Amino acid sequence: MMFAQSISRHVVRLAFVLGVCASPATGQASEVALVPERTIYPGETITGEMVRAVGITNPNLASGYASDVAEVDGMVTTRTLLPGRTIPVASLREAWAVERGSPVTLVFSDQGLVITAPGTPLQNASIGEMIRVRNIDSGVIVSGTVMQDGSIRVVRK
Repeated sequence: MMFAQSISRHVVRLAFVLGVCASPATGQASEVALVPERTIYPGETITGEMVRAVGITNPNLASGYASDVAEVDGMVTTRTLLPGRTIPVASLREAWAVERGSPVTLVFSDQGLVITAPGTPLQNASIGEMIRVRNIDSGVIVSGTVMQDGSIRVVRK
């Protein structure tokens, strides 16, 4: 009996050292979380090389953390992420498709008529967001939706 307990303890230690964490109830591998390899500052775009997966050992860890590289790759952080700490999904956003002050093309289309004009966004925005844009030629401020190609589809007032 004593021999079996001793072997059991060694197996558990070996599994822990090798990073194989098993749930005693199910015998399945535990969940993983992504943590930064280095400090990642607000506004930085995260790549797969900047993070690593670690096994979750704390059963009381709050949910809402990233667990797959696909969740964070190409995203921009809105706060400082520290090495070894989980990455809250709520602290990530899509990269801006248009940036305030950069040149864009305004597109208005209605019943076959298409009008384009140069514009300047008044705010940063991601694809699909509604923003305000100044028409460079007329100075008029219009609202529109950011499209996949970076143009702004102007909405009718």
